[in-house]
Amino acid sequence: MKPAGIYIHIPFCRSRCSYCDFATGLYESALAERYVASVISEIALWREVDPPEAVDTIYFGGGTPSLLSPAQLEGLMNAVRKRFDVSSHAEVTMEMNPGTVTGESLAAFRELGINRASFGAQTFDDRELARLGRSHTVADTRHTFSLLREAGFSNVSFDLIAGLPGQSLSAWLHNLDEAFALRPEHLSFYLLEVHEGTPLAGHIKSGLQQSPDEDLAAEMYRVMLERAADAGYVHYEISNLCLPGFESRHNTKYWTSAPYYGFGCSAHSFDGESRRWANERDLAKYVAMVERNASPLVEDRRLTEADRRAEAVFLGMRMMAGVRTGKFKELFGVDLGAAHANDLENFQQAGLIEFDGDLLKLTRAGALLSNEVFAAFV
Repeated sequence: MKPAGIYIHIPFCRSRCSYCDFATGLYESALAERYVASVISEIALWREVDPPEAVDTIYFGGGTPSLLSPAQLEGLMNAVRKRFDVSSHAEVTMEMNPGTVTGESLAAFRELGINRASFGAQTFDDRELARLGRSHTVADTRHTFSLLREAGFSNVSFDLIAGLPGQSLSAWLHNLDEAFALRPEHLSFYLLEVHEGTPLAGHIKSGLQQSPDEDLAAEMYRVMLERAADAGYVHYEISNLCLPGFESRHNTKYWTSAPYYGFGCSAHSFDGESRRWANERDLAKYVAMVERNASPLVEDRRLTEADRRAEAVFLGMRMMAGVRTGKFKELFGVDLGAAHANDLENFQQAGLIEFDGDLLKLTRAGALLSNEVFAAFV
């Protein structure tokens, strides 16, 4: 069994971004204290997998985990270490937003064992940040990055979003120049998705903001990959780039069928084989459930053999290294090439996939149109 990863969801933000569809809300100190106590209780009482398994990644996501105090994070770390066998070489990631940390808080986080930082730069244009409802400025991004380096963080990831309303190709090229000049070890790159019910969706519907240009966003993706390769970054997953050796060990678990266990509201888990389960999404309901010693689980699903086969393909092919068809046949007794011969031939002719021996993988064009490819296997 592969070592597991631990995900802990921290649903608090300093402000609400216009495009956000995550389970988050504004930070309140009293509620944060109750929430942290609830997550600690959930971890201590958790018996979904027993006995405790080896863990080699921990990920604090959100939201903005860096809004918690070092003492609150220490309580969460101690709870994980008591319940699981955590490797001394574990990758421990914390998401943070620019402007939410100080040199002192970062030093304290490092003392707790947090050794990787992931933060949402999103764009290096203050006007675009304002339109997104972000609470930070470009100066905050640069200052936070400097503080991270001073605190000894040698594994830092940026998030960037392309295809913003009204964003030009030249503005995107400026973003790339700024990001590569800082040279973080990792870059996560997203095309803007407009979710119904978000303020951004309302702005677009009412004409306050332009609808994203999908063709332009595709060109931004292409240019990003070219510039990244020139700068020495490896395109290892559809939306992720890194300097050699700095792949996200935690996120890679999601794409390679490794087990991961989520704690906190809206957190999801997978046993590495055939079971997926998820917690209550609503923060207040989650806290109430845990405080009365009830399980916060609201979803629990067993994957069929067909589900497992499909996931092995469409999750595995998110990795640019691709899927070994020989290994697939060994695991599932199915010849992937024969079972999907027509689809694979069409995708290959369209330049979306390629074969290297028994290795099936997406091309750069296929990475951009990956949902069309993956739909054939579901």
